[in-house]
Amino acid sequence: MRTVRVSCAVVAAVALLLGASTASAQDSPQALRQDIDQLRRDFDALKQQYGERLAALEAKLAAAEGQPPAAPAGAAPAAPAAGQPPQPTAPVPAGAEGAGGPSGALPVYGAAVTGSKVFNPDIAVIGDFLGAAGRNLTDPQPSLEMHESEAAFQAVVDPYARADFFISFGESGVDLEEGFLTLTELPGGLLTKVGKMRAAFGKVNGLHNHVLPWTDRPLVTRNLVGGEDGIDDAGISVARLIPNPWIFLEATGQVFRGDSDELFKASHRGDLSYVGHLRAYQDITESSNIDLGFSYSRGHNDAAVTDTMPDSFTTQLYGVDATFRWRPLQRSIYHSFVGRTEWIWSRRDQLDALQKASGFYVSGDYQFGRRWFAGVRLDRSDRATDASLTDTGGSLLLTYWPSEFSQVRAQYRRTNYALAESANELLFQFQFSIGAHGAHPF
Repeated sequence: MRTVRVSCAVVAAVALLLGASTASAQDSPQALRQDIDQLRRDFDALKQQYGERLAALEAKLAAAEGQPPAAPAGAAPAAPAAGQPPQPTAPVPAGAEGAGGPSGALPVYGAAVTGSKVFNPDIAVIGDFLGAAGRNLTDPQPSLEMHESEAAFQAVVDPYARADFFISFGESGVDLEEGFLTLTELPGGLLTKVGKMRAAFGKVNGLHNHVLPWTDRPLVTRNLVGGEDGIDDAGISVARLIPNPWIFLEATGQVFRGDSDELFKASHRGDLSYVGHLRAYQDITESSNIDLGFSYSRGHNDAAVTDTMPDSFTTQLYGVDATFRWRPLQRSIYHSFVGRTEWIWSRRDQLDALQKASGFYVSGDYQFGRRWFAGVRLDRSDRATDASLTDTGGSLLLTYWPSEFSQVRAQYRRTNYALAESANELLFQFQFSIGAHGAHPF
């Protein structure tokens, strides 16, 4: 109560002084200047008088509660008095210096929470359940399957790097989909990744299954870029922004071991595979943008690996991708559109002849409600091992998002195979996520 009365006295005194100065200000500028100077002197005197009394009251209150008085701002912490044990603290983990102040310690009451966050990465699990109805004799899928359960472990290693691990659990086994270290502070502005990762070839190859806008992958990806796994291998990736006054431009170069399922096969240690990607991004309006990419990849294949011919032939891939996005600012949660296309050319060396195959897909997804999306996709692709065979197809999709953590999707797919009868299927998908899952590349 004394503190309140002191503060009220200060406020009242200041108010009287201000009132007096206002009345005097109507006389002349010289009188106004004198009143201001007098007001400053009176205010300094009040601050000194009542400030000392307020500090004394605070010291008495702290002594009554058994706590040491607060030290002035900027003063060094006082040493504990003789006979008094130091306050309990918890040590700071390695790499977290500065979190607890100059002493490098954290208060014990927050040690449990802080320690659990420091020593455990962000963990998430995503379930991908697929079902299929209809007839497909060439590439049949199970009627019901837990297609994939992806467990993600992501955390910052230190101020210079972060680590990401994605483990895929299927009905037939466990696989490391990706696991890499990202170094963000290397000289020259280089963003470097080391580990097992999806290659930056085009758009679809770098996406996990649960990020795809369809229940399956396009024909051109399955025929020419290694199917569902695609170019996914152990290697090193280096990316750098290219400064310019016009557009966002990023160049990526990658070197892999040379093993990517049916696409690349390394017979010797030196049979490495290479990927190069150039990405350009530009805003068109405040509601739309365009994303363009150019890709190249080269590696050895398994077309001819025998005792008499130990050196395998090579496969080269060229790709162009484009993505157009539209999302109006006023209605962004209700309406949007994303158009995608990707063209790929394959040059595969074989014993019989050089196979020159190509393929593409074109798709569009329109959001017509807060949780509803409709899409269409057209496919066409030659086969890598026999470019004279061409598969075509088309799909219609309807997607419902109950929330950002779950998704329900239906897809009607018709595929015209080169050497078999056409397939008509109804595919449906349920996805759900728990835990903190980091954002995927935009």
